[in-house]
Amino acid sequence: MPPCTLLCRLRSGVIELVEYSPPWPKVGPPSYFSSIEKKYGRSISHWQGVISGCGLDRHMAIVDYLKSEHQIGHGHANALVGWTLAGNVAVD
Repeated sequence: MPPCTLLCRLRSGVIELVEYSPPWPKVGPPSYFSSIEKKYGRSISHWQGVISGCGLDRHMAIVDYLKSEHQIGHGHANALVGWTLAGNVAVD
């Protein structure tokens, strides 16, 4: 049985734990997550830490940062940033 990933999401001031089992969903930004983890060798929670610690707050500024400083492709960076800025948090 594959391991599960717990995701924390803040909604209306309440933290919800949502369980996802790999592979990630087949639609939307999470559909990229298994290939992001495989290609770059880091977890989604790692990349969310990079995003939160980069000191930028605009979507495209963060995408450009990930592309230039971490050599992440545009689609992968866009998926990570969009999902993160929507308030989703991956937990290892």
